[in-house]
Amino acid sequence: MENTQLSNPKAAVLGLQHLLAMYSGSVLVPILIGASLHFSSEQMTYLVSIDIFMCGVATALQVFGNKFFGIGLPVVLGCAVQAVAPLIAIGQKYDFQTMYGAIIVAGIFVFLVSGLFAKLRRLFPPLVTGTLITVIGLSLIPVAFQNLGGGSTTAKDFGSMTNLAVGAFTVLLILALNVWGRGFIRSIAILIGLIAGTLLAGALGMVSLAPVAEASWFHVPTPFYFGTPHFEWSSIVTMILISLVSMVESTGVFFALGDVVDRKIGETDLKRGYRAEGLAVLLGGIFNTFPYTTFSQNVGLVQLSGIKTRKPVIFSAIFLVILGLLPKIGALATIIPDPVLGGAMLVMFGMVAVQGIRMLQQVDFHDDKNLLVAAISIGLGLGVTVQPSIVQFLPKTIQLLFGSGILLSSVSAVGLNLLFNAKTPQPEMASHDGLNEKD
Repeated sequence: MENTQLSNPKAAVLGLQHLLAMYSGSVLVPILIGASLHFSSEQMTYLVSIDIFMCGVATALQVFGNKFFGIGLPVVLGCAVQAVAPLIAIGQKYDFQTMYGAIIVAGIFVFLVSGLFAKLRRLFPPLVTGTLITVIGLSLIPVAFQNLGGGSTTAKDFGSMTNLAVGAFTVLLILALNVWGRGFIRSIAILIGLIAGTLLAGALGMVSLAPVAEASWFHVPTPFYFGTPHFEWSSIVTMILISLVSMVESTGVFFALGDVVDRKIGETDLKRGYRAEGLAVLLGGIFNTFPYTTFSQNVGLVQLSGIKTRKPVIFSAIFLVILGLLPKIGALATIIPDPVLGGAMLVMFGMVAVQGIRMLQQVDFHDDKNLLVAAISIGLGLGVTVQPSIVQFLPKTIQLLFGSGILLSSVSAVGLNLLFNAKTPQPEMASHDGLNEKD
């Protein structure tokens, strides 16, 4: 299907597909933090609703690229999962206001250093970027399998035949639609898989409509809902470090999407992308939600659907804003069972990993130095992802840095590439500062 022929109704359906792909991952963040900090049911209702609303605002900031902020790629933003543990720790040690004060300062920091961070583009040749994207995809696959088994590994029915059957049905349907589907049907294979998998799960008694019944009809976003923010230096430093992790991950996602949509990503593009994320994080602190970052699972969705225009993501941003204002409608997306989500995630995260492998095809692996850079960096990234407790005795700040497989892989790839290839010309993404895609 040609992107230039994409009608608004079809773009809207594709936008819904993007929304469902990221919805559970983003909603999970306020649920985890709110439960850990013992938020009341009223506070939890606000937290989830405003989170979805701000996901739409953050996505709009990024997708509507201009000369000052927004990278203008088909990207969807959601809550940064890596911020969950640090925010819970800050909230438990201090209070809600300190947590949001740290987020506000972190957003300002990202906005201010965007130009400097973008100048580091030369540190991300295909060897580094391809390695990072591969690790992002592979490190997310365990998340997909956890959902495939039923969500919580401590649940009695985790890995039950029913869960596995529903997840397998979702995967097989998505595969069948991609093999035998044509045109628009093939483009929305993930969406059809999610809906059909949910219907099958409903027939098996795995779907509860209670979240829809309990949700309110309308909600108004309120700045500083939990009170005036407090500013505490150690909390601020912690959230700045988390923001740097998100910026590194976003860099890889930007390059991966640029590769998918055949657009070269330059320094100015990166600067605008970081600025948009900084604004999103700042607004998250003001409206008492959480830091926002580019969601890598939607890269696989763009690749799989073959639709490279921004129009579906624009609709997705609109839907997110509406769902944030109408919690009862937004709650419909929360009834998708974990095994169904896991099946779709398996396909999408696998596509992200393969996109990284495709980028690595540009690298000369006849050179053993390049081989070592990729091998060690992928090994470190996956190793700490599978065994995060290996850093449990390190200082807390160091744990934040090296407990993230994505960041550890990035540091390794950048450092080893500089060590081995400092004097060797490396291919890099050519600068392209225009927003020339047709919407």
